[in-house]
Amino acid sequence: MSITGRPQDHRSFPASLAGDSDLAGGFPPGFLWGAATSAYQIEGAVREDGRAPSIWDRFVARPGAILQGQTGEVAADHYHRMEEDVALMALLNLRAYRFSISWPRVLPQGTGPVNERGLAFYERLVDTLLARGIEPLATLYHWDLPAALEDRGGWLVRDTAQAFADYAGVVARRLGDRVRWWITHNEPWCSTYLGYALGIHAPGLHDKQLAIHAGHHILLSHGLATQCLRSLLPRETQVGIALDFYPVYAADERPETLAAVQEADVFRNRWFLDPLFRAEYPEALFRALDVTPPTLQANDLAVIATPLDFLGVNYYSRMLVRGASPESAAASSRKPSYEVIERVPEASYTDMGWEIFPEGLEAILTRLHREYAPKALLVTENGAAFEDHWHGGTSVHDWQRLHYLQLHIEALSRALSQQVPLKGYMVWSLLDNFEWALSYSKRFGLVYVDYSTQRRIIKDSGLWYASFIAAQRR
Repeated sequence: MSITGRPQDHRSFPASLAGDSDLAGGFPPGFLWGAATSAYQIEGAVREDGRAPSIWDRFVARPGAILQGQTGEVAADHYHRMEEDVALMALLNLRAYRFSISWPRVLPQGTGPVNERGLAFYERLVDTLLARGIEPLATLYHWDLPAALEDRGGWLVRDTAQAFADYAGVVARRLGDRVRWWITHNEPWCSTYLGYALGIHAPGLHDKQLAIHAGHHILLSHGLATQCLRSLLPRETQVGIALDFYPVYAADERPETLAAVQEADVFRNRWFLDPLFRAEYPEALFRALDVTPPTLQANDLAVIATPLDFLGVNYYSRMLVRGASPESAAASSRKPSYEVIERVPEASYTDMGWEIFPEGLEAILTRLHREYAPKALLVTENGAAFEDHWHGGTSVHDWQRLHYLQLHIEALSRALSQQVPLKGYMVWSLLDNFEWALSYSKRFGLVYVDYSTQRRIIKDSGLWYASFIAAQRR
């Protein structure tokens, strides 16, 4: 195996890497310490074993869409190195692994005949994880809609919602006796707004009104798939969805800014939260975006609000906003009517330009518990990109990521002390990977991937995380 680096007993680590005794306590038995990935970002093998193109295979082929014109055709070659990567997870002491299933690998046309070779890959993955004592968490959709469905309207038509539920049933019938945790969608805000309004993600459209329709059908597909999964899977199975959250803070105390906080929160957090938990869209959403509401059929909102077993929380940073002055607001028809502060004096930032703000993780967890009361919460993504360097040896020194993890795990501990029903924490990401429009320029992994050789090198943050997890078992 081309894996470099070995976890050690945390007591033998230098002080900078040792498991923090203050962090070691306070987490309940059975807490799921893990890491996450997604299919298109790591698997590669986009033309192998019957897989058909997704909207991302098409999008990366557009001139100028992706930095340096790179693609996920090979990525981290996980499709061919799955057993090696699961062995690496075991070395990291992971208790859980969140992965996504490639819809076009399982159903090349989005509906119809099942590609047995594609489904068998995920069956082998699940069995290999379980043999290592690692809990599989399966995400059904991480943005890779089959291109064949896009040709029939994609998320802009209601039929795709039912197609997604049927796809969920196909996967559940094969893996449902072994997978206990299911996530329908990852970050529907991103697949909706970045893909349909801003055009920087697949399918690359630029129309806010289309984003509203796509978002509604994605939510509807979640509700239909949840009902399908519940009808097929054992009662103890956990079904949820993973949303990305950006708690919104005011940059000043002006009335315009306080109003801007509410507007930004509706747009960035409540757009998907409120339909899921309250069976309604926020009243201010469509007015602020200057769009018309989606077309609703009689039971749509009730289906969308099918009760969840858990809510997945993806957290990376906060939003800091200030309201536009009355003069500038009157002079401009541009929406939204606020400014997002990009740089805060004396703050630290990741290589993505995101402010490191662990207090926001505690804030969003406690808010969700207080205002929406999900049965359980699971941090399904949290991590940081930094400019990592490998010099050909056996280590990658990424002290910034290591410290980032420590700070955010401390935030988890504080949330738990406030009775938040938190069940686990997934670091994004297990491996360096294809970072969408930014291609391979950003590294989030606990494990460094040398893309020219596909060699894996466990970073210091990965060694620390392995040590920390081991300390939880004592």
